[in-house]
Amino acid sequence: MSVVVELIGGVAAVITTLCWVPQAIKVIRTRDTRSLSLIMYLMLAVGIALWLVYGLLILSWPLIGANLVTLVLVVTILAMKLRFG
Repeated sequence: MSVVVELIGGVAAVITTLCWVPQAIKVIRTRDTRSLSLIMYLMLAVGIALWLVYGLLILSWPLIGANLVTLVLVVTILAMKLRFG
């Protein structure tokens, strides 16, 4: 049963993590971040970091992997927002 649960978590993690890739690519290519909310990305980065810590504490690899990759993507977008406004 726990293998099925981890598989569901893994698939969900992959899907929700990959959804950030197009936004990150667009921001990196265009450097246009005017329409992005700074407060939203700050809050999102903190929330993802907390999910990552939670995943580490309970040793959930889907949570750890997904939130680590998502945090990198979101922090990249946030850094571009801070740099290019």
